[in-house]
Amino acid sequence: MTDGTIRLDDAGVVMNGTPVWQHVTGCFTPGSMTAIAGANGAGKSTLLRAILGEVPLSCGTITRDGLHQRDFGYLPQARIIDRGFPISVTDMVLGGAWHQTGAFGAADRQIRQRAANALRRVNLDQQAGRMIDALSAGQFQRLMFARLLMSDARVIMLDEPFTALDAPTTQDLLELVGEWHRQGRTIIAVLHDIHQIRTCFPHVVLLSSGQAIWGETARILTPGTLQRAYDSTPGDWGNAPP
Repeated sequence: MTDGTIRLDDAGVVMNGTPVWQHVTGCFTPGSMTAIAGANGAGKSTLLRAILGEVPLSCGTITRDGLHQRDFGYLPQARIIDRGFPISVTDMVLGGAWHQTGAFGAADRQIRQRAANALRRVNLDQQAGRMIDALSAGQFQRLMFARLLMSDARVIMLDEPFTALDAPTTQDLLELVGEWHRQGRTIIAVLHDIHQIRTCFPHVVLLSSGQAIWGETARILTPGTLQRAYDSTPGDWGNAPP
């Protein structure tokens, strides 16, 4: 098949001799919108990186039907991105088009217009000439979403994309994620806010005790499964209703 489905079949990861998760089976269908949830240390980010091929499996398989590396757009956690690199906002966004320009290729007028449009879409066009280290945390995350816009990826993978952002920024970026979903892109996002998952993400993978509970959000995120997954720690549940 070449339909763009991402399948995990009895997949497992071991890091430093310790199993992270094991026997994970399920699939992300094309155009689906799925949150990855679970307590700290459950292996949520590891799951994203395994799908990307950055983390080797200890068992099982992951297949990416008809998908190539250029089809994936990946946003890592903000805290691991080096914001001290001397680059302008515009050049940072243009870097998202490297599949079209090549690693050292010059951006033509059309690509530069796309970059300007991407910055406008995330309300960052007035910051185009600034250096990235001058941006606030919210502005920098808007910039990273603009960079993703440039990639035109079929699969968008987001690792804690709304952590420490104010409500208006979160809402703006959630609307952009919704646009991607309506365009038929596959969305996979690591999230902590259970209310946000219930409201915006139809499907969820809940990592718990080294296993994965996979399915429709309303069916999976019950009080019982949440209590077991988060070890009776309501503070990890975001602002989920009872």
